Amino acid sequence: MCYSFRSALAASSVGIVLCCVLLLTISIAVPATAQHNQADETCETLPSEIHLIKEEYDELGRLYRTCNGDVTVNKCEGKCNSQVQPSVITATGFLKECYCCRESFLRERQLQLTHCYDPDGVRMTDHESATMEIRLKEPVDCKCFKCGEMVR
Repeated sequence: MCYSFRSALAASSVGIVLCCVLLLTISIAVPATAQHNQADETCETLPSEIHLIKEEYDELGRLYRTCNGDVTVNKCEGKCNSQVQPSVITATGFLKECYCCRESFLRERQLQLTHCYDPDGVRMTDHESATMEIRLKEPVDCKCFKCGEMVR
């Protein structure tokens, strides 16, 4: 009985070793051929029209005016290549490389909202209150970044 237990243990150890060698071979072979391919990525800067609403309050915290307008701003959009491959060094058994389309450079723009209303909904007409200048940041350029990386 002891002999058959040892034989079974030895046979299962060989199976585990062979399995580990096979996984190690796969994880070593895949990275050499799998590289981040940028050829079919479509990450780009595109214009987008958005509707902005900005409220302004007086020093006592009461609503002074609400301004809004449709503005065109840049956005980042597109496809970035990601990959998953077997790995013996990660807890999940897979090495994941995810890439996301993000801004690589931002610029600050000043815009004017031209439709301003008082708290009762009446359109403001005096020159100083009829428009509101706002600042926003928008992407100038976009590219694929490894997911989780902070952009400077």
